[in-house]
Amino acid sequence: MGFCVQDIGEIYEKQDEKHSTAHRHDYYVVLLLLKGKGEHVIDFNRYPLSGRQVYFISPGQVHQIKDEEKPEGYMLSFSSRFMEENQIESCFIEDINLFNDYGESPPLPLNKDQEKLLESYCLQMRDWSDKPVKFQLQGLASLLKLFLISCNNVCSLHGDNPQKLQGGSSLLRNYKQLVEEHFKEWHRVSQYANALNVTPDHLNRTVKGLIGKTAKEYLLTRIVIGARRMLYFSDSTQKEIAYALGFKEQSYFSNFFKKCTGKSPSDFR
Repeated sequence: MGFCVQDIGEIYEKQDEKHSTAHRHDYYVVLLLLKGKGEHVIDFNRYPLSGRQVYFISPGQVHQIKDEEKPEGYMLSFSSRFMEENQIESCFIEDINLFNDYGESPPLPLNKDQEKLLESYCLQMRDWSDKPVKFQLQGLASLLKLFLISCNNVCSLHGDNPQKLQGGSSLLRNYKQLVEEHFKEWHRVSQYANALNVTPDHLNRTVKGLIGKTAKEYLLTRIVIGARRMLYFSDSTQKEIAYALGFKEQSYFSNFFKKCTGKSPSDFR
């Protein structure tokens, strides 16, 4: 049905290996961590696991959980189709700005009351999932939306919150969409600015004001994450990866990758 809520402690007990391998999903994942110890790796960035955390993982992001003890909490999984079929607007995920497609994806910290509220939504979602009733999917979608809106509200209370939530912007949304479509061929901000009918300076300032990094930084991050994912998951040669990402020469790609990450493609792989 495109939606699932699970107890992460139960998932842990069923696993043969207590450390998951690095993997990707084609759907959204939210982890509400009530108790935990270990490390969560998202797109090759490492975050310590603890209680009162929420992680947001977008489709395509590489992640791996390394538990040092049995965790407590809930995992929500849902697809774009589930949202669309249950009257959650397609722009909703972009506007709340909780999910990052790439780059830094730090957990959202919670206080005790915030944790209790989010846990109550998860318990209600489990109850709705276990007892088929009329309008079940609509009810689950409503609870999911309340959960995400509550996380949005938590963000707004953090003056320097890691998610840097500052509302939606049609320019930002359109820029993100263009980057996803063209990052393998357009490597200059001016190309995106021209397509959006704005100046590069205006685009840089607008994007930075909304997400805390310039349009150029966002674009470079997307190219680097694309390279890391291809180096990690594919058997393609560095030359093939360089050409796939729009670099005319392998040496240009190698220099770019090392400048952005501090490692050569070979060392990373």
